[in-house]
Amino acid sequence: MGEGKGSTLVHLLVIVLSLTAFGFSIAAERRRSTGTLHKDEATNQTYCVYQSDVATGYGVGAFLFLLSSESLLMGVTKCMCLGRPLTPGSNRAWTIIYFVSSWMTYLVASACLIAGAKKNAYHTKYRNMVLADNFSCESLRKGIFVAGAVFTVATMILNVYYYMYFTKATSQTARKTNRTSSTVGMTGHV
Repeated sequence: MGEGKGSTLVHLLVIVLSLTAFGFSIAAERRRSTGTLHKDEATNQTYCVYQSDVATGYGVGAFLFLLSSESLLMGVTKCMCLGRPLTPGSNRAWTIIYFVSSWMTYLVASACLIAGAKKNAYHTKYRNMVLADNFSCESLRKGIFVAGAVFTVATMILNVYYYMYFTKATSQTARKTNRTSSTVGMTGHV
């Protein structure tokens, strides 16, 4: 491992897993379920017929790949809490900033992907004829999976920088300053 560079394999795995999650997110957006309104002539009730529900699987898959990427990085860095301490300085500050930022974008991306998959899996069934005028087939709003994809890419970028600064902050040796004399007098004046 080079001085402050980190493992190329970790960088590569984080990027590949995140880009796979991004691809699944885009595929989920393109394959969202939509329903068409039909009327049952025998019972005189309206109902929705939905196409395939593959977007839910893509959304869950995107979440799992994103979770794998985040888990890998947090496992390698020991979530910044355990293992070697970070050397004080600018690398430590950037590590903390990227750590917090990547977790925030990860939580937003995960929420978008899970909520999108859940909402996409929800299908309305029957309605009485009286309420049929205001009846529409429930479907996922456009853009939920796209938001998840955007935050997935943001998480990937922040994770790469987090890992880069983390390895710099853990591979540096702490500089100890030696002060021979104090410039502040500690005696009282009478």
